[in-house]
Amino acid sequence: MAEVSVKQVSKNYGDAAVIHCIDVDIADGEFVVLVGPSGCGKSTLLRMIAGLEEITSGDVTIGDRRVNNLSPSERDIAMVFQSYALYPHKTVEANMGFALKLRKLDKAEVKRQVADAAEILGLTPYLRRYPRALSGGQRQRVAMGRAIVRNPQVFLFDEPLSNLDAKLRVQMRTEIRELHQRLQTTTVYVTHDQIEAMTMADKIVVLNEGHVEQIGSPLDLYDRPKNKFVASFIGSPSMNLMTGDVVSVDKGEAKLSLAGATLIIPAPKGLVVGRKISVGVRPEHLKLASSGLRSKVRVVEPTGSEIHVVFQFQDQEITAVFRERHTLAPGEEVFLGVETDQVHLFDEQTGERIG
Repeated sequence: MAEVSVKQVSKNYGDAAVIHCIDVDIADGEFVVLVGPSGCGKSTLLRMIAGLEEITSGDVTIGDRRVNNLSPSERDIAMVFQSYALYPHKTVEANMGFALKLRKLDKAEVKRQVADAAEILGLTPYLRRYPRALSGGQRQRVAMGRAIVRNPQVFLFDEPLSNLDAKLRVQMRTEIRELHQRLQTTTVYVTHDQIEAMTMADKIVVLNEGHVEQIGSPLDLYDRPKNKFVASFIGSPSMNLMTGDVVSVDKGEAKLSLAGATLIIPAPKGLVVGRKISVGVRPEHLKLASSGLRSKVRVVEPTGSEIHVVFQFQDQEITAVFRERHTLAPGEEVFLGVETDQVHLFDEQTGERIG
């Protein structure tokens, strides 16, 4: 196992900059997820750590070695791809043991290490099968087994679950997390799915257009997003963001005007009267009330354990999540109350968090 350090790393393709002076420190044994929308640079950053992309500037170190000029095979990493990348003409056992065979290990030792990895991943009954005879989840386990037998310092995962159906994705992310808890190998995992990021990571790195927006634990990012981008990206359904004005700040309380509605909340530091703000409210922090935000029901989405309701509030949509089974119909007008101690404020122009 080893620490991974990314210092002032940039990547250009000709005149086009896609990664901008990124700094990320990954502790020994930590599970770090790189997350962000498509095209934000997360896979490019992972491939630079792996040695599959050249670094334009900056340094990547693994353990105590600067690896900028080392080939992927010299970096002591193992990578699991979205596409599995299995040899179709080789059995599961041969696929998993191929890297060990290249190292010219004794056949009995290769067989032992493959058997150990197969036991961990529940692949023992399938060792004689070929990839075509496996399900998508089983193929991904084989790809993971091929990485495990190499006993690398760092595991790198590049959207490994995106080809699987929803139920299997949930199962596989649990298995990957359990695998990490068992092996304690430093892991860098790329996904565009923020639910994967929230449920799997020790630490999340949120990327946007080649910049790091925020680094922190899943709950840090959820409870205290640094800016509007992180606020809207982390969480499903995403945070509601509404434009408002600061009417007054007095004795630790702030009165906000929100499209004609008044909202009184605990005043964060740095809030001044007249400032144009974005008011952020998570869907689960809205409730039906006798007064508050007058809204019209647009869509009702029962999920079983919850009801997701999309409302029209003035000129924008807002979403609420109710655990109670309210009976609501499209077109119905209601008032939504806000849990005032759960309100997030952001500067309307810069997007940065206030307080």
